[in-house]
Amino acid sequence: MSKIEILRDVLNLEAKSIELAAKRLNNESISKLEVIFNELIQTGGDIIFCGVGKSGLIGAKLASTFTSLGLRSFLLHPTEALHGDLGRVRENDVIVFLSKSGTTEEILKILPFLKSKKSNTLGLLGAVRSPIGDECAVVFDCSVEKEACINNQAPTTSSTVALAMGDAIAVYFEHIVNLSKEGFAENHPGGFLGKSLRMKVRDLMWKKPECAIVDSSATLKDVILKMTNKPLGACAVIDKDKFVGLIVEGDIRRCLSTGDGDLSVSVKSFLNEKPSFVTRDTLAFDALKLMEDRESSIAVVPVLDKSDFYGFLRLHDLLKAGLSLNS
Repeated sequence: MSKIEILRDVLNLEAKSIELAAKRLNNESISKLEVIFNELIQTGGDIIFCGVGKSGLIGAKLASTFTSLGLRSFLLHPTEALHGDLGRVRENDVIVFLSKSGTTEEILKILPFLKSKKSNTLGLLGAVRSPIGDECAVVFDCSVEKEACINNQAPTTSSTVALAMGDAIAVYFEHIVNLSKEGFAENHPGGFLGKSLRMKVRDLMWKKPECAIVDSSATLKDVILKMTNKPLGACAVIDKDKFVGLIVEGDIRRCLSTGDGDLSVSVKSFLNEKPSFVTRDTLAFDALKLMEDRESSIAVVPVLDKSDFYGFLRLHDLLKAGLSLNS
């Protein structure tokens, strides 16, 4: 067997095992799961994952996933539970046991001492008919024909199926609570996700006092001086506190190239009366799409509310904040 075939066989075996697990799902289990989740939402309980070894690591990942969806969750190690951590478990909590064999000794030892109701107990098990399975209200069949490792020993296929099943359950919870992108972002303020769903133009814009501004009686020379003093790449034209147009560096270059270098030319002859613009409440990511997702990107846009001017937003500052259309 070639080196690449070894890797492909692992991926194909694990993919096939997930497909088989999907086929074993049944409506009765899903209906029970829905009841459990709805009760959990009403009572404000936590969802607790319990497992040892690789199953425990999978449980920790799933607990992190549920927490990110807004449901408090944690990993309960059964050995630590016997030495005090059972105090973290409440009657209205849901416990999810992870075990390939369904006979994990450490889990069996804590079962008589759990405060949570049996009706709130789930199993992600490799053996549905097992001592642990008999104690669960709902069991999801995570059995596999064989592990992907050469000796059919190391948890590979089995842990992957348990992880995938747990992810499926998490997405089902997301469906039940109808979690929106904005709701998801509340728990993800950092990184690209948080920035794209929460950061607004007002967080990155240059405010009015920092911007070059002239009125429509100004000349090209006046604009150049203003933009030299406040170099943001643009100048707002404002008459009687109302925005009437925009001048950017490209407008100045075009004016100079066609006007024989005459600096006394009026701004009225080259200002843009209807530029693209954003508002202070525009999502920064939407502003990025406006400015960059086009044949020729826009370096700076005015921030407006009807005819009121509040400042400038530069493409440079959006990119500096870590936003990208390719993320």
